[in-house]
Amino acid sequence: MVLRMRNTLDLDDRLFRELKRKAAEQGVPMKALVHDLLRRALARRAWREKYRFNWKVAPRGTIQPGVRLNDRKSPFDLMDGR
Repeated sequence: MVLRMRNTLDLDDRLFRELKRKAAEQGVPMKALVHDLLRRALARRAWREKYRFNWKVAPRGTIQPGVRLNDRKSPFDLMDGR
């Protein structure tokens, strides 16, 4: 069962005109365009939350001795002569 709800959105004039123009270009109702854009934005946000950075280790000998990649202060300590 699909539950639908009527809502009111206050859009600034510029955004409304842009949505209206895009809907006309694509030949779809503005409602369908807004639904599609919201779904995409929400899906993109969910993808970002799952992102995990993976370290790429440089070949041996290319990192200055004393630099530890898991310690962000170590390069600054070396530059400051500590």
